Amino acid sequence: MCVVRPDADVEPGTLLVAAPTLLDENFRRTVVYVIDHRRGEGTLGVVLNRPSEVPVHEVLPAWGDHVSEPQSLFVGGPVEQKTALCLAALRTGQDAASLKGVISVRGPVALVDLDADPDTLASKVKGLRVFAGYAGWDVDQLGGEIERGDWIVVPALPNDVLASPTQDLWGRVLRRQGMPVALLATHPGDVRTN
Repeated sequence: MCVVRPDADVEPGTLLVAAPTLLDENFRRTVVYVIDHRRGEGTLGVVLNRPSEVPVHEVLPAWGDHVSEPQSLFVGGPVEQKTALCLAALRTGQDAASLKGVISVRGPVALVDLDADPDTLASKVKGLRVFAGYAGWDVDQLGGEIERGDWIVVPALPNDVLASPTQDLWGRVLRRQGMPVALLATHPGDVRTN
């Protein structure tokens, strides 16, 4: 008998969408982009829909003019919030393997080396986003949370990485999944306040 792991669908470039019942303030109504997922090692991702009030140019002056609107740091997760990670959506025709200073995650989405020269990358990307901290799970931790119903694993679109904070990314991602998952987008979150 073959047992399917709860995290079998998780891979770099997928999204973890917080279930409406996940009320942990670090992850309530978040959409996490998975950057790395390895059996036996754990999972790393960044929350895509938590902008901060801190402008990127205050923390990383060389990158400030190059990041996508709103040009602020995003809170990538509760782990190591003094660490910055940068994701880029590459322009059509650009290959991460041939670009210096980026590592491919999936498709046109790449992890950017913040020690690289932003001016050399600017013309090769559709947009950049910088995250303070990240979301991380130890071996089997994410599988347990998925099994408990805390996360919905869905495919990502490259534009999700650069989604405007004025859009409801959480609701938008759920709605595009079709029924019955799309209905979760209308969930009030805490049913006691409904």
